[in-house]
Amino acid sequence: MGITGLVRWTNAPTTGLDLIRENIRRNLNGNFVERWQLSVRSYRSTLGALAPERSMCALTMGENVFVLIEDPFAPSRGEYAAAPEAYHQGRARPGPPPHYRHTFLTLSPPGALEQLLAQLRARWMTTKQGMTQGQATRGPNAQQLLVDGGVFAIGTDWIVRAGNVVLNGVPRGMLLEAEYLPVPTMDLAKAQDLISSVLSSAVPNVRDARLTVVTMSDEHWADALWNSDVDDMPPVQKQTPVCGDADVYCTLGEEDEEEHQNDWVGVARDRRSAYLILGSLKSDGLV
Repeated sequence: MGITGLVRWTNAPTTGLDLIRENIRRNLNGNFVERWQLSVRSYRSTLGALAPERSMCALTMGENVFVLIEDPFAPSRGEYAAAPEAYHQGRARPGPPPHYRHTFLTLSPPGALEQLLAQLRARWMTTKQGMTQGQATRGPNAQQLLVDGGVFAIGTDWIVRAGNVVLNGVPRGMLLEAEYLPVPTMDLAKAQDLISSVLSSAVPNVRDARLTVVTMSDEHWADALWNSDVDDMPPVQKQTPVCGDADVYCTLGEEDEEEHQNDWVGVARDRRSAYLILGSLKSDGLV
């Protein structure tokens, strides 16, 4: 697994997936690998009129479910770190907030979230996406947002995933994700330019196509992972430079030996990909 990037094609035609498949085959010498499917279910809290309403989205990807909970009345981690005195003003107890604006969790297997909510009798209501407020249904049978498409391999270095976004049976554009397999970590600015160029070449030449690159800074990602267990993040050992005896310009420092975290391997890669996808869908008002 490698570093990934995401593009939203908001006005993709209903034949967009077929056009991408043919374009990748003809112009990029790629081939179809397997089907790509994601599902998203949204919830809202039912804590009563005195408590602020919170939202929750659950994205199922393979054997994992990535859950994003948003409390609009809680500060973000960055806001609290920048001005903790503003949060403490008027509060009886000092100290950090019990949670921040966004809480991002990973659950397994699929269906575990519904079982947990039922066992705890948690006050969350499954909401049918696309319906007006107040037309919500309880239970796991509410309609979902689906991403349905395919996975394509371009040589041995690139994987491109493309899928139609379907809401209540109505197509709502497409999502495209590219993964650069040889590189598990890279400067984000360089990575976005590289991946965006590949995704742009994967999209056929369609008139007035509206493509939006979905990006996220390392600071934003660190803010989202405030409650994550560090042990979940796989460590990656930096390569130690090789210094010859006659090379007076090569020195080894402590930073060359330290381990650093990698967001682009295993479940951690899927976690970051899911967060980007949920952010894109939320910004378009689809979840």
